[in-house]
Amino acid sequence: MGDITENFSRWAVIMKKILISFLAILIFSTVTVEAAPEYAKWGKIAVEETQKRYNAVIIDYKHIGRTELTPKKSEEKFKLWIRSKAGNEFGVFVSIQFDPSTDTIQSIQFSETNR
Repeated sequence: MGDITENFSRWAVIMKKILISFLAILIFSTVTVEAAPEYAKWGKIAVEETQKRYNAVIIDYKHIGRTELTPKKSEEKFKLWIRSKAGNEFGVFVSIQFDPSTDTIQSIQFSETNR
């Protein structure tokens, strides 16, 4: 009878270890990595196009928001703060209009501001 009790105790300890290991794997495997925001690719385009247009350094960047204009046209808006080679700092609003079903850019507009 002692052998049966001893074997059962060993089996119970092994099963607890397996269960704890399984739960740890399950918990760690369900941790998700935070994905880049949906507007990130449009922000990259806004930065690149602003750098080309103004030949300047981007100091700061803010996503203003997305507007669904029509089923075939959406707009992402950003505000970038830039510094020219001459040292002048100013803001630039960038609006990118695109087809949300194909991500085809329809237009990019720039508007300068001193705020």
